Amino acid sequence: MIRALTRLLTGPPVKAGVIGTGHYATAIVCQSRLIPQLDVAAVADVDVDQGRRAYRLAGVDDQRIVVCDRRAAALAAIERGDSVVLPDAELMMDLPLALVAEATGSAEAGARHASAAIAHGKHVAMVNKETDVSVGPILKHRADRAGVVYSAVDGDQHGLLIGIVDWARTLGLRVIAGGKAGDRDHIFDPARRTVTRSGGRSHVDLDSELAAAFAPIGADDAGIKVAARRRGLQGYSGIGGWDVGEMAIAANGTGLLPDVPELHAPIARIAEIPEVLCRREEGGILTRDGAIESVICLRQEHEAGLGGGVFVVVDSVSDYARHIMVTKGLIANRRGSAALIYRPHHLCGVETPLTMLCAALLGAPTGAAELLPRVDVVAHAAVDLATGEILPGDHSPRLKFLMTPAAPLGDGAPLPFHLASGNPLTCAVPAGTPITAATVAPPADSTLWALRREQDAHFLPAAG
Repeated sequence: MIRALTRLLTGPPVKAGVIGTGHYATAIVCQSRLIPQLDVAAVADVDVDQGRRAYRLAGVDDQRIVVCDRRAAALAAIERGDSVVLPDAELMMDLPLALVAEATGSAEAGARHASAAIAHGKHVAMVNKETDVSVGPILKHRADRAGVVYSAVDGDQHGLLIGIVDWARTLGLRVIAGGKAGDRDHIFDPARRTVTRSGGRSHVDLDSELAAAFAPIGADDAGIKVAARRRGLQGYSGIGGWDVGEMAIAANGTGLLPDVPELHAPIARIAEIPEVLCRREEGGILTRDGAIESVICLRQEHEAGLGGGVFVVVDSVSDYARHIMVTKGLIANRRGSAALIYRPHHLCGVETPLTMLCAALLGAPTGAAELLPRVDVVAHAAVDLATGEILPGDHSPRLKFLMTPAAPLGDGAPLPFHLASGNPLTCAVPAGTPITAATVAPPADSTLWALRREQDAHFLPAAG
């Protein structure tokens, strides 16, 4: 794909717009200034100062940054070669841009912007995980019908994981498991018998029995040590709702599915991943092949980590291919039945221009070629929630997040979480109880909810 893309990089720059100028999107704006073939001609943000800041950080002179609240002014500014900041993303839809990168982080705003961009014939690079996990399949279906690209992005973990799974399968490898690492490694100090999160100050003291569980996993004790590590770090270690959400998008794009709804989320060294994430009969913890997972990387201070990386655990039906993989650098389990391929980083918006260029010049996604509603992210109350309480986002410890088979909206069914987030509860929800449509007041005139109903009707009519 890179070689094919390179042949097309001799024409005029691809003009693109970015909606939302937070940390991730600012990296897109900055990196685009170093790529002559990509011109982020406009950004949109309700906070125009934030939009100006993104361009300034990219090295644009203040005099060339223009705030426009009308289409005609924006068109004139783009023609002059100025960098345009829009207070209203809807203004972007009628501008001469080939592609829009949606990076607001709001599920509702993302649904509105992506559907509008597709209707206006623009490709969509979907940075917004909250929208993608809720209604990505129907947005991709709409984009396919409109002849434009809808893609998860290089740079974020779910997009990169989709890519590495596709690569492995194209080679004929069997993907036993695929997933991401949490952003913060766990640092084990065997001398002090402590575990500390990378970048953190607090730590957990381990007694001698628990410290033994942090010794390297062998050929037949993966389940025992994974369970002991989890118990020993309960309340200190775990994955977040955003981790579950990213892996749900990858599940919808690859067909990898959770082994358990809450994910196993093992605490494991890089070299232990193929020991842990294989079937139980092979010494691992999985009950099935083709699992989606999230791992918390365990390491010592001097060792390389995996914070923010992605991986696949693979095997081959070819004995010779298996021999090559193991002898040419892959980390294998002791039985030789599973090997690890991993990428120890994700570079956020620094990498996303590749998705943007592939969409605009090749008409191809770097995310999934097929996106189906296989799973949903749902939430259970982790504590008692009160009537009228506004549901928080997916970083909240007040909720427990699960990945369950996709199902149509219904009063008694668990509600896809990002449809619920930000809305008030219509009744009290006791701890351990799922958030359902019956417990949430739906917003009026919601594009997100309307798209979800359309998605259910298109992909899940028999279930509805």
